[in-house]
Amino acid sequence: MLIGLRPLIEAIQAGKDIEKVFVQKGLKGDLFLEARQVMQEHGISYKTVPPEKLNGITNKNHQGVIAFISPISFGNIENIVPSIYERGETPLILLLDSVTDVRNFGAIARSAECFGAHAVLIPENNSAAINEEAIKTSAGALHNIAVCRIKSISSLTEYLRQCGIALIGCTEKGNILPHASKLKQPICIVMGNEETGISHELMRKCDELVKIPMTGKTSSLNVSVASGIILYEAMRQRIV
Repeated sequence: MLIGLRPLIEAIQAGKDIEKVFVQKGLKGDLFLEARQVMQEHGISYKTVPPEKLNGITNKNHQGVIAFISPISFGNIENIVPSIYERGETPLILLLDSVTDVRNFGAIARSAECFGAHAVLIPENNSAAINEEAIKTSAGALHNIAVCRIKSISSLTEYLRQCGIALIGCTEKGNILPHASKLKQPICIVMGNEETGISHELMRKCDELVKIPMTGKTSSLNVSVASGIILYEAMRQRIV
């Protein structure tokens, strides 16, 4: 945790990955303007909150700003994809569309690393916090797999298409069973939010929608369980 404006500026300039920033509503002053400029230059967004929020986090003099450093370093998908091809491997990427539960995220990262995924992609906003609980739930896998924060889903999907990577949505609205889907090809598997699933916008961008078959009375699987199933099938097809 970073408390105060100057520690935040120094951390950003030192190349630290900032997880989130809380700024007190109505904050002004030259130092804040400097901090805001540095955040803009590095593409870091912040959330405006009432002073009670900050005071509830710490009783120290926070100067109207509290930030959190990510426990992991984030990757760049535009560097990762070329390196996958250069190694002669077939991309297997996982995109989480607004998965917000920390334990779900950690469990998904664990499955992704175990089943050979090259990277986990998350939106810059509306995603689970990557904290010590996430690291623990992942059994340390978050230290062994690339995680990339995505600013624009539209730009990401266009980039993946240019790289020959198909988008495979895993959803109860799908019409293809996992074993019938061509998961040996370069793919990015899309998993949706715990409550609402994959967004309509992103679903329309998918090349294929895969449905995991179920015979029980429960209507859906937990997103971390579903991720494990589809990732296993992708690995199975690739090693057969």
